[in-house]
Amino acid sequence: MSQITILLLYLLAAVGFAMSRLPRFAERSRPYFLLAGILAAIGIGVHAQVLFDLILPGDGLALSAGSAAAMIGLELALIALLAAIEPSLRGMSAGMLILSAVTAMLISATDHTSAGVALTWQVRGHVLVALLSYGLLTVGAIVAMFALIQERRLHSARITPVNQLFAPLETTEKLLIGISAAGFAGLTLAIATGLSFVNDLVEQHLAHKFALSLLAWVIFGVLLAGRFMAGWRGKRAVKLYLWGFATLCLAYFGSRLILEQIFNRSWG
Repeated sequence: MSQITILLLYLLAAVGFAMSRLPRFAERSRPYFLLAGILAAIGIGVHAQVLFDLILPGDGLALSAGSAAAMIGLELALIALLAAIEPSLRGMSAGMLILSAVTAMLISATDHTSAGVALTWQVRGHVLVALLSYGLLTVGAIVAMFALIQERRLHSARITPVNQLFAPLETTEKLLIGISAAGFAGLTLAIATGLSFVNDLVEQHLAHKFALSLLAWVIFGVLLAGRFMAGWRGKRAVKLYLWGFATLCLAYFGSRLILEQIFNRSWG
């Protein structure tokens, strides 16, 4: 029931943020924005309470693939709420809240019978840094998709009221690079701290995860280098970002699902 409540709160907030940007609702944009903000804040509160009660049982950590996705969704919702303060970003906020609503439904994938695995604060810190980095880079993926759609609409001269849901293309590209830089720094820290806890990549079933994570790190590094040294922008930058993000998703969720569902194994 809690998952349905979170879903509805996020979806209603997304509709409110979107309506506050459309010209036909211009006279009531502020009430729509305030109502959407309240609904999103309530949703975030419920989401956080339900999720952390499940993944932090005592000193343990019960983190399934579903609950990890839901935790990233919680970060998306929080960033969406903060981003909505800037009117031009409310369309993106609506998109992020819709994705957060979907991830909230995955909270039930957590193993309720598990007491969690006892972990040191260093390992917990690594997991938190990794998830925060994934969440931030997920925001970047949404921004990248908005940039692609906006660019196609502009090239086809499709100027409609829906364009109000998109930030200016230059703003979107700058935001994407800023997120890329922050996510790259977080991913660097996550990989570095993760290696400090690894004894044998093959024995701990981490070889594929590490290789794919490192490949994603290289892709994001190339993107940033190309941007700052050669001025890369537009489709080249956006598509390179999406390739890096897809590789990162495969590194974590793809590897984990294969281990858990097909080989009935876990990391560690």
